[in-house]
Amino acid sequence: MRNFRLTLCYEGTRYKGWQRQGNTPDTLQTKLEELLGRVLEQKIELAGSGRTDAGVHARRQVCSFRAATDRSCGELLAALREHLPEDVGALALEEAAPRFHARLSCTGKRYVYRVWNSDAPCVFERRLVYPFPAALDVPAMERAAALLVGTHDFTAFCANRHMKKSAVRTLRAVDVERVGDELRLGFEGDGFLYNMVRILVGTLLEVGTGARRPEDMPAILASRDRARAGFTAPAKGLTLWDVEYA
Repeated sequence: MRNFRLTLCYEGTRYKGWQRQGNTPDTLQTKLEELLGRVLEQKIELAGSGRTDAGVHARRQVCSFRAATDRSCGELLAALREHLPEDVGALALEEAAPRFHARLSCTGKRYVYRVWNSDAPCVFERRLVYPFPAALDVPAMERAAALLVGTHDFTAFCANRHMKKSAVRTLRAVDVERVGDELRLGFEGDGFLYNMVRILVGTLLEVGTGARRPEDMPAILASRDRARAGFTAPAKGLTLWDVEYA
């Protein structure tokens, strides 16, 4: 039995997220496990570095699986590329160390949220950006972002009200960058809660419009109350940008 590491990219628009679900076949994990099963002629269980929600994209998603096969990585990668749909790309396939696990071995992730900050149409990138034409105070957003960096309890920025595990996470960086009419919000950390990035984005956008003050961030964190944070930004603007391993 060999252990494999597969690196993917995908546009998540038409999928119900990464995670396999019992009520729909339209998840990335389900589609990939079925395809790998046909190629390798055996049942495959795929572990992803994390679960992207319905409609969320990935520039680099890493997953791992075990299979009994003598076929080379190059041959398997070519077979995947031949049969994958056009909105999913297999970037690399390599044999991994026996103990490598895409989720358990992961040491950090970077997400990027793309906001189209203009009233002009964004035709060619429309599936990858969130249109938000209101004027934004970017320096205020940057001040708020700086107050979110560090190790905190992010319960106020989590949509799972019944989560029993710790909500303490470390954000190593939160950056706000304007690229023409687009505003890119980057989040780098050791892990993320359910909808955490999208709620952080909604909160920072409210700071940008003047609905909140940058100085409100510590009080929101301390409250551990989801109602104190901002709205949940739509999934379409979010991309899993990179995944880190030691």
